[in-house]
Amino acid sequence: MLDIAASTMANIAPAMSFYFSFALIAAAAGVASPLTIVLAAIAIALLGNTLAQFSRAIPSTGSFVTFIGKTFGPVVAITTAVVIGAGYIIAIASVATISGGWTEIIIRNYTPVDIPWQLLTLIFTLGALYLMISGVKLSTKWAGVFFAFELLLLVVVAVALLVEHASSISMAPFSPSHLSKGAAGLALGFPIAIYMFIGWENSASLAEETNDPRRNVGKAIFSSILLMTATYLLLAYATVVGFDLNAKNLSSASVPFIAAAKSVLGVFVFLAYLAGFTSTLGALISASNSQARIIFNSAREGLLPAWIAKVSERYRTPWASFVVFLGLTLGIVYIFGWRVDPVEFFGEVATLGSILVSLTYLVTNLALPLYYHRYHPEEFHLLKHLILPALGVIAIAYPLYELVKPGQPAPFSYFPWISLGVIVAALVYALILYRRDRTLGERVGSILADD
Repeated sequence: MLDIAASTMANIAPAMSFYFSFALIAAAAGVASPLTIVLAAIAIALLGNTLAQFSRAIPSTGSFVTFIGKTFGPVVAITTAVVIGAGYIIAIASVATISGGWTEIIIRNYTPVDIPWQLLTLIFTLGALYLMISGVKLSTKWAGVFFAFELLLLVVVAVALLVEHASSISMAPFSPSHLSKGAAGLALGFPIAIYMFIGWENSASLAEETNDPRRNVGKAIFSSILLMTATYLLLAYATVVGFDLNAKNLSSASVPFIAAAKSVLGVFVFLAYLAGFTSTLGALISASNSQARIIFNSAREGLLPAWIAKVSERYRTPWASFVVFLGLTLGIVYIFGWRVDPVEFFGEVATLGSILVSLTYLVTNLALPLYYHRYHPEEFHLLKHLILPALGVIAIAYPLYELVKPGQPAPFSYFPWISLGVIVAALVYALILYRRDRTLGERVGSILADD
């Protein structure tokens, strides 16, 4: 359980997520930005309940595909396999990009050497592929090591900020009266805060490699959400205090945590840069490891081409799905992001991937009460299986709307249409495949983690 929890938190990548998201949250909410994180954590916990309840009943490497497919049937299962696979591949392209981009920034700041981020991204992605093929234990251990190092550095820097700016410590960051734009500021920052937690679902797709998955997957999900919430609140509070509660200066910094750290650590700000570096590598390994397994399970059950389910004879790892997953990732990076600033491309691609992933979250919440009512009526619990998933639908519907609402600047205005195109293509593929093979319904979710 500790391994998959560490892998999940490495997937969330607190340094990477916080560095590139908090500036936008601060611009919307100001000094009371930590309140936005509290609200997002509650929403993610609601989603965590849904995944934990499904994993207790049908623990599966297929994760969302299995949960949705067992509820709504094979056509929806196939559609989900394509949509969530595309969403994860697009989203991990942002991580692959920033792994090279952030390293290029560090090297440029501290040495006279200039190495293109495109080359660094290729090296890190191939390194992640090697670790993943070599075994889940090895790759999750490395992801855990990167995460532990990252978390230690973040806490050290945050504590240093609080000590140096002790005179500014107060409860103002948790007071609604200090929201720059009131409730509107809280709402504007909410979708971005939700994005910072993406990866919380990592544990479910590692169910097959976990002992007692019906219990331990849920434990790993909630322990990860709890620790990440505490981490984000510490970082957010320390950053606000580090700017002496000055909303204007806070919102004008491109990476507020780094800017605040420079004023305290001086030359030792390298530690904060290093935390970002280990964060991106941990996320690249852990996210690819779990998300590619969903694609593997879909291929194993016949929802995707069978060759994608090939397993290494030596390591017993799904090498073909890893190659497909990271190969398509590099294709997106180099075809669409080659000439784009890596930090800018990170935000754009992450947004597009988040639309497809968030839509899957929403449908999973809709599926939970129907699944338990149909297959486990004797276990149906009003709070766990109806009220909480209903609240989860509401919690994810708002940030999803914010991502697709009309009137956004390019390229974000194109993303809803691209997402719709992916969904339509997935549905057409699903209808054709199911027409050819009517036995698919029997195979969806047929392989459980503890069988």
